[in-house]
Amino acid sequence: MLEEYGWDKNDAAKIWCFGPNNNGANILVDCTKGVSYMNEIKDSLDSAFQWVTSEAVMTEENLRSCKFNILDVTLHADAIHRGGGQLIPAGRRNFHACCLTAKPRLQEPFFLAEITAPADAMGGVYNALNTRRGEVIEEEQVAGTPLHVLKAYLPVAESFGFTAHLRSCTAGQAFPQCVFDHWGPVSGDPLEVGSKASDIVAGIRARKGLKEGIPSLDNFTDKL
Repeated sequence: MLEEYGWDKNDAAKIWCFGPNNNGANILVDCTKGVSYMNEIKDSLDSAFQWVTSEAVMTEENLRSCKFNILDVTLHADAIHRGGGQLIPAGRRNFHACCLTAKPRLQEPFFLAEITAPADAMGGVYNALNTRRGEVIEEEQVAGTPLHVLKAYLPVAESFGFTAHLRSCTAGQAFPQCVFDHWGPVSGDPLEVGSKASDIVAGIRARKGLKEGIPSLDNFTDKL
C-alpha cells in the first residue's frame, strides 16, 4: 500500500478489514490516536462494515471503491455498553451517513464489445453504439481483408437485444463479441431528483420493495 498507492505508513499498518465478504473493493482503516478499547470494538465495527458494504444505503446493493477512516471514538466507560448490540447498529448508521455526505455515485458494469464488419457497414455500427451509450476506443482494419475490427465499451444494461439491433443497422454484416471489462460511473447525481442516476435508484428501490426515495441523512444522524 505504501509503495504502490502512496498510503501513509501508520494508516497502512492499521487496516482493519475489506468488504463485503472480507475481500471486496472497500476498506476500513483505524486512524484514531490514543483511543482506548479499540480492540474491543473491532469485531463489532467489522460486522457493521460488512453489512453496509453488502447492502449500501441508496439501493441495498454492494458498495464499491469506498474507504472509511475511523478518526475518533467516544466509548462508554462500562464494558456492558460496548457490546455488539449497541455498536453494530450505531456503526451501520454512521457508515450510511458517511456515504450520503461523500457525494455517492452509481456504478454500472461495462462490456468490451469487439465488432467485426466490412468498411461499408461501419456507419451502421457507429449508429447502433451511439443509441446505446457505447464508447468507441479503437478501430483497425484486418490486414489483407476488407474487414474492420472495432472495440467499444458498452454498458451491460444497454446490451440486451444489442446483437439484433446491430445486425438490423448493418444488414447482418456485423458480428459482435462481448466480455465483461470494468465498472464505470453512471452520469448524474443520484441525490438530485430527476437525474438519470436518481431514476435508476428509484427503479431499483421499487423492484426491491424498499421505501420510496433514498433515506435522508437525518434518518441516521439523529440516532447516533
